[in-house]
Amino acid sequence: MPKMKTHSGAKKRFNLTKTGKVKRAHANASHILTKKTTKRKRGLRMGAYADVTNSATIREMIPYK
Repeated sequence: MPKMKTHSGAKKRFNLTKTGKVKRAHANASHILTKKTTKRKRGLRMGAYADVTNSATIREMIPYK
């Protein structure tokens, strides 16, 4: 069997935790920040976990992480 290719976009956006959950960042935190409240921007800095329905697909895209 040949080696699987890692999805280049996924390897930059997702990480796996020790328990196997998929860690991700929040969207909407890069520009047009003047109209967003400080509380909202502070919340966007925190990490989040990918939904269970998507995590199997993401794990296939990053097999060696």
